[in-house]
Amino acid sequence: PSRIEFDPPKSQLGSLGAERPLTNITTMGIARCTARSCTGAHGLGCVRVTAVRASAPPRYRRQSTICPPVSNRRGSPAWAKAEGATDVRTDWVQKVVELPHRPRGCHVITSELVGQIPELSKFRVGTVNFFVLHTSCSLTINENASPDVPLDLNDTLDRIVPEGNHYRHLDEGLDDMPAHVKSSMMGCSLTVPVSQGRLLLGVWQGLYLNEHRDYGGARRICVTINRWRQE
Repeated sequence: PSRIEFDPPKSQLGSLGAERPLTNITTMGIARCTARSCTGAHGLGCVRVTAVRASAPPRYRRQSTICPPVSNRRGSPAWAKAEGATDVRTDWVQKVVELPHRPRGCHVITSELVGQIPELSKFRVGTVNFFVLHTSCSLTINENASPDVPLDLNDTLDRIVPEGNHYRHLDEGLDDMPAHVKSSMMGCSLTVPVSQGRLLLGVWQGLYLNEHRDYGGARRICVTINRWRQE
């Protein structure tokens, strides 16, 4: 079993078969529970423990299986509550939203996108991932105030990745292969922190959908929200 350094709860070490409660325990080996009476319901609460007293020679090792009472349905041992530990679970929300067709260019979509995920308001602390389900558009975060920024951004991308007959992939039009390149450059996903039911963005930050094709059509974005919740 793997070995870790810590001080276990003294109340649990009384079942290790020692003649008296062990003290100054510094090393324990932990493995899966092998008790015949264990039904597996204890989860991580069931461990086979090899305890070593720091001052004792190796012959005084004590080995036993501890199956503590389960204090809740998630399998936390009873002593976890006694030690002040807290049960933690993760809540998830996932949905696919669709944005209407936009002309070629970079577009701020923060308000429109958030308006389609009312579930966000229920999350005090967490993260949200936006993943665009296409290969000829992209997502990014940039300034949301000046209307010149999206225009300049799109012009810059066109200069970096120009259209032309020098590409091998021309089956879907001259704008298609440059769109694929721009999509890989800018990225297809964003992860944003959530605080108090809102996206935790800077004052001047906005979510952008970059449409790299002339006629890309409607675009779908998968939204995945998660949070840690303590109970």
